[in-house]
Amino acid sequence: MEARKQEAVDVAYLPAGSQSGGRLGRWIAFLREAVVGSTQDFTEGSIKRAIFLLAVPMVLEMMMESLFGIINVFWVAHLGAEATATVGITESMLTMVFAIALGLSMATTATVARRIGEKDHHGASVAAVQSIILGVVASIPVAVIAITFAPQMFRLMGASSGVIESGSGYARVILGGNVVIMELFLINAVFRGAGDASIAMRVLWIANAINIVLDPCLIFGLGPFPKLGVTGSAIATTIGRGTGVLFQLWFLFGAKARVKINWHTARLNIEVMLRMVRISLGGMFQFLVATASWVGLMRMVAVFGDQALAGYTVALRIIIFALLPSWGMSNAAATLVGQNLGAAKPERAERSVWVTGFSNMCFLGLVAITFITFAEKLIGIFTTDPAVVPYGVAALRFISYGYIFYAYGMVMVQSFNGAGDTNTPTLINLCCYWLVQIPLAYTLAIPLEFGAKGVFVAITFAESLLAVVSVIIFRRGRWKTRKV
Repeated sequence: MEARKQEAVDVAYLPAGSQSGGRLGRWIAFLREAVVGSTQDFTEGSIKRAIFLLAVPMVLEMMMESLFGIINVFWVAHLGAEATATVGITESMLTMVFAIALGLSMATTATVARRIGEKDHHGASVAAVQSIILGVVASIPVAVIAITFAPQMFRLMGASSGVIESGSGYARVILGGNVVIMELFLINAVFRGAGDASIAMRVLWIANAINIVLDPCLIFGLGPFPKLGVTGSAIATTIGRGTGVLFQLWFLFGAKARVKINWHTARLNIEVMLRMVRISLGGMFQFLVATASWVGLMRMVAVFGDQALAGYTVALRIIIFALLPSWGMSNAAATLVGQNLGAAKPERAERSVWVTGFSNMCFLGLVAITFITFAEKLIGIFTTDPAVVPYGVAALRFISYGYIFYAYGMVMVQSFNGAGDTNTPTLINLCCYWLVQIPLAYTLAIPLEFGAKGVFVAITFAESLLAVVSVIIFRRGRWKTRKV
């Protein structure tokens, strides 16, 4: 009976003309609506359908964001090791930019989602404007430092003279134009918070399409384009991202999005801005804690040789790609939490998290079975080196053992962020990663002589512990009273 009721709710929310064709027809209609864009009020109706409509475009959005780096490395690799090293070093310098952008985007999504849930569209517009201003302000010092001291920054990173000479121009363009990275993150966070995840996805489609076309043209001087080498890749990427930002602003100032900016809302609001900065600080530190932990683990694995490091790196690439749908579902949970808290529906917000967590668990459970069963074949796609494969297989299998736990942990962390509580997951990360994971990895790997496998076991234990702790704290419900 309950299933029939739920099916009736789902059908009632289908686009006109799609109520026929059976279950397959309904799912095709859901998928089409998720990609094209939905007008559903996510504080009403089917929670499962809301998760699907939000998660699908969010997954595709993240795939498009990761495509920037893949395309750049693919074409730049044709220029040789120095050019490839330039991209790698610059990407490491961008860590701070990403930390600021992610922290601000967490605050943006939480604030906009809360205002949309409250049906306060003016307040959502004000929050969007403050986010855009913060992105511009935060990007200025990074740009000034990069343009002025690019060679010195490369020297501090241990780059060779050849990399410094060829790579300074690349860094100046990428870091000097970091405002487009900031705004791409932040305005897409506005769309996600409002429930317009399909717009965020389409913006990155456009940005990537331009980057894919311009990259080889500006690197190799195809047709009428100048041959700029590795600097051409930076220019292509910046133009692609910049065009994406222009489309974002077009959506915001037009009638295409749920959050609309006009000249009455496009002004500074110190109170709202300071509130968003306070929320974002926890998000920035949250990202840096996790990133620093992974860097530490990478350094620990490197102790056991290049083969161990190569195997671990290959396994991580496979894992990260497989986790994209999980991140999409987790971001969907964050939006649902924010909007339903704004609508004074904390129980629906909590229910959304549990449903998302269960769905994520089912997905990652299947992924875990696949990785554990076919680890050798999956690693073999990337390398056939007999000294590397065993490390990659071990990493993939050991880390997969904790996937059912990770499923809930990812959703819980993003749900705290969606409620505007960025401090709680930051503290959880700090304890589980730095007080448990790093010491345990060192103890198992070196004193107890488990080698690199000890690091992989520590990752599984710490991530599982993080999930358990997050669930316990989530059940206490303090996040429901968080003011944003």
